[in-house]
Amino acid sequence: MEMLKWIQELFASYGYSVLFLGLLLEFIALPFPGETTMAFAGFLSYTGRLDFFTLVVVAFAGTTVGMTITYFIGLKLGLPFIQRYGKWFMFSPAKLEKTQRWFERYGSVLISIGYFVPGVRHFTGYFAGIIALPFRKFAMYAYGGALFWVLLFLGIGKIFGPQWMGIFHLMETYALWIALIAAVIAALIVMYRYRNAIRLRLSRRKAAAPLEAEVNVKVKVKVKETSKSR
Repeated sequence: MEMLKWIQELFASYGYSVLFLGLLLEFIALPFPGETTMAFAGFLSYTGRLDFFTLVVVAFAGTTVGMTITYFIGLKLGLPFIQRYGKWFMFSPAKLEKTQRWFERYGSVLISIGYFVPGVRHFTGYFAGIIALPFRKFAMYAYGGALFWVLLFLGIGKIFGPQWMGIFHLMETYALWIALIAAVIAALIVMYRYRNAIRLRLSRRKAAAPLEAEVNVKVKVKVKETSKSR
């Protein structure tokens, strides 16, 4: 309860900037209770003291800016920098090894589901940069996962109101499973849309084939007529 009182005092003093700066610092790997703060902020929007849409924008911005900073630190400064100075960011060799194992197990999708794994989400940006994952691919997973993560925890407070704490603790317990299910659903949606796009492209090619054949015949006839006239 003291933590909630502290968070409430921060919001009263500094407004929405608390959420932006807090999440940004959390993803640089400094201690900040991001999920608790978002759920409580969602509750404050339930009571009418904060605007939910503004909370989503601010939380998404703080998360993605923090993730992007860590990506470029990993990309530009590499593993030697993390090994030497990681302790200042609470990035110990054990956590580096843990993040590497998770990357080997889940691949790039870990960037999305890692938001729901304490002790992993803070380091996926660094590691994605270290392995030189293309920025476009990183952004797709990082920003998509950030939006889902932010909406989920802000939504707990907004939807459940005074009961948000019970739901929050339940979500913490099963957060990884929820993330995995969400990742599977997202992958299925992408595959479905990709398959439909391929089918549409093939159908257009089939529809265009007779017209192309007719044009080719006309060109050949025209060439023959030109040759005879000469």
